[in-house]
Amino acid sequence: MLPGGFRDSAVIEQHGAGMDSHGHVVERLRSAFRSGITLPEEFRRTQLTQLLSMLRDNEERIIKALHQDLAKPKFESALSEVDIVINELHHAISNITSWMQPEHVAKNLATKLDDCFVRREPLGVVLIIGPWNYPLQLLIVPLVGAIAAGNCAVIKPSEISAATDCLVAELIPKYLSQDCYTVVRGGSEQTKALLQNRFDHIFYTGSQVVARSVVQAASVHLTPVTLELGGKCPCFIYGRINIQAAAHRLAWAKFFNAGQSCVAPDYVLCTEATQKALVPALSTVLEEFYGKEPQKSPDLARIVSDRHFARLKKLLERTKGKVVIGGQSDQDSKYIAPTVVVDVGEDDALMSEEIFGPILPILTVEELEKSMDLVNRNEKPLAIYVFSDESSIVKTVMKNTSSGGFCSNDGIVHMTLPGLPFGGVGASGWGSYHGRWSFETFSHRRACMLRGWALERLNGLRYPPYTEDKLKWLRWTTSAQNSCSLM
Repeated sequence: MLPGGFRDSAVIEQHGAGMDSHGHVVERLRSAFRSGITLPEEFRRTQLTQLLSMLRDNEERIIKALHQDLAKPKFESALSEVDIVINELHHAISNITSWMQPEHVAKNLATKLDDCFVRREPLGVVLIIGPWNYPLQLLIVPLVGAIAAGNCAVIKPSEISAATDCLVAELIPKYLSQDCYTVVRGGSEQTKALLQNRFDHIFYTGSQVVARSVVQAASVHLTPVTLELGGKCPCFIYGRINIQAAAHRLAWAKFFNAGQSCVAPDYVLCTEATQKALVPALSTVLEEFYGKEPQKSPDLARIVSDRHFARLKKLLERTKGKVVIGGQSDQDSKYIAPTVVVDVGEDDALMSEEIFGPILPILTVEELEKSMDLVNRNEKPLAIYVFSDESSIVKTVMKNTSSGGFCSNDGIVHMTLPGLPFGGVGASGWGSYHGRWSFETFSHRRACMLRGWALERLNGLRYPPYTEDKLKWLRWTTSAQNSCSLM
């Protein structure tokens, strides 16, 4: 039996469970946290290593569950659900010692003999709510940060990706300490009941609609929240461009996981001339990727549920644009063909919400400045992409827009590098994570000053009775101009 063998208390699966049931779980974890069990580096490292073992031991089961939920190809599951988490774990295990070290800060003359540093401390008991589109990655990567920072955690997988939900609930108690980590299952009512409890941090990945409910629930307890949301990520294609390379990278980023990615390019902005070259290039690429009959391709995922399928179908029915590639669908298998729509206006149905599916609208805007104005009039997206051989165009868009992330001449890949923070801005999210940024998200940066009794005469400048001379000298010793990086 691996450390932390399975027992019923490690998984809460009560569809009618209320606050009392969850409250008991939270208090059990809080007691464990207060005991100090999660504080030593050795404990954190052991739990991270156990997570690594969980992924390696159960890779085939994970891939099978993801295929049940979304018909994800093994290739996509291995890359985006297994390997990306393994890379995060290796990064955290390799760096946790340095992350836990106190960070000393510059001092002034008044604090020259003091020990002044920032100490990273765990927040306590945190709640991680995962989504259905990458049901393993987007649940476990935040957990890596929570564990590395020394927290206990309640983990809530999405019930929509039911097979992965079930597998996570089975595996987590087998590999992680059941005193410190618990999986809670269930639907929206279960989540609402869970959110009534006081947590020390809530990490939510999902829709903006649900995010508002999470924030409202968190505000009752003044609980800090990290929100990883979405938004309509634009892709600018302007200037000189290798259209074939652009079509390959755009199609891969858009139709990976059937477009059900929060960082997928949501729509394209380009000139009419570029559109005329891009559409046939995309047609060729999509046939290369998925064959003449994409529905028979094993490399194309499916829409997660009937509800999401119906939403996408309705968007296609309402659009005033012209479908030039794809458009076919099959409700029984929840299949929607990779679809490209042209002649799309800013007020089109496809521009009214995040698409989150395999439908790519193309808007023709002749001037780059007007394209940037269009993007800037709307909420800030999770990512902005620019495809161009001209660095001046890339830099112009980067300088004159705002988004959670930015990538030129590719899509999605910026989120795979642990050294870069991943997160949104404004309506696309609050806060960031990945690598060191995950550790920081789940840590309190405690300002510490350790003082002795030396220089009491200097300290006496602050004591009454006050004089102008005392004020003058005290201002001088505490001035930033008299900072001292020594000692």
